[in-house]
Amino acid sequence: MLLLVFGDWWSALNGTQQMFWGISIIFSVLFVIQFVLSLIGLDFEGETDFDVSTDTDSDHGYSLDPSFTLFSVRSIIAFFTFFGWTGVLALNAGLGTTMAVICASASGFLAMAIVGYMMYLFSKLGEAGNVDLNDALFQTGEVYLTIPAGKRAVGKIHINIQGTMKEMDAITEGKTLATGSAIRVVEVVDENLLLVESVDTFLEGENF
Repeated sequence: MLLLVFGDWWSALNGTQQMFWGISIIFSVLFVIQFVLSLIGLDFEGETDFDVSTDTDSDHGYSLDPSFTLFSVRSIIAFFTFFGWTGVLALNAGLGTTMAVICASASGFLAMAIVGYMMYLFSKLGEAGNVDLNDALFQTGEVYLTIPAGKRAVGKIHINIQGTMKEMDAITEGKTLATGSAIRVVEVVDENLLLVESVDTFLEGENF
């Protein structure tokens, strides 16, 4: 009986309504499954990540953090969930197909951006953890993402702290440090940022 009622209701919808309802139902189910799995310690970890990052230096010191990920399984599910339900509501409000698609797309992209930024914040918290960064002082490591000269922008390094390899934000006062360069930490700027120098520069300073 329930299937017959659903079938009659579905048949009464036009093509656009069926599209929005289909997307909203399917991705709402996926959203709930993902939420439940995250509560029990599992998750969709097969992330299809496309980093909206850049390693390009600019005169203004602008550099989008490479760890920020906009497209992932989580954010894509969020996009289509909000896309579907916004489309349904827009059509029910009497908007035309074009306006419904525009509103649904805007809502979906907003949801995607929010989820991406939330996961970025969680990843930053995870990176920081309970590690005492003072233990990183004078330790050597390797540049992971180029560090621009003169503190113009933030790069990233890999460094062993308390027996664990960490990926940390870093700046340098000297010349640009390319990916793969050996560095030494000379100062803890704050809880998420280290000041580093090339190992060669550091050794030269010790010889004076």
